[in-house]
Amino acid sequence: MALILSVRGFTPKWGERCFFAENATIIGNVTMGDDCSIWFNTVLRGDVNSIRIGNRVNVQDGTVLHTLYEKSVVDIGDEATIGHNVTLHGASVGRLALIGMGATVLDHAVIGEGAIVAAGALVLANTVIEPYTLWGGVPARYIKQVDPKQSKELNQKIANGYQMYADWYK
Repeated sequence: MALILSVRGFTPKWGERCFFAENATIIGNVTMGDDCSIWFNTVLRGDVNSIRIGNRVNVQDGTVLHTLYEKSVVDIGDEATIGHNVTLHGASVGRLALIGMGATVLDHAVIGEGAIVAAGALVLANTVIEPYTLWGGVPARYIKQVDPKQSKELNQKIANGYQMYADWYK
């Protein structure tokens, strides 16, 4: 079973049909919706400020979500995908957005709806990524527009896939 800890009077809360890998760690002021999956070696560290996760969000293996004490929060919209080994520190991720494997997204960055952050990208603090755009590189820069229909289809396909994978473990 996942390590779920209360800290500073905050206990994680989640909706229905969520899957937590047995070595996931979920701490403190974390709230997530229905049908979320938190995968192996992932840490959701809501000890210093809040982490809010929508419905049908998958947070993949090795990812760390954390914040700045009393200064930043993590907010992830519905059907977003947070790829393997992502560091998401005090940033907002819009619904249907995709954060690629190994990316780092820093405090007060805002990732718009349906946007894609490429694998390995570094999104600097206070960066605003417009909806349905692709960003990549170190530091991350605008690459191109993303077709909203394709983005929605891609992220719903990933969300459906991760729900299926989670069912294998239930």
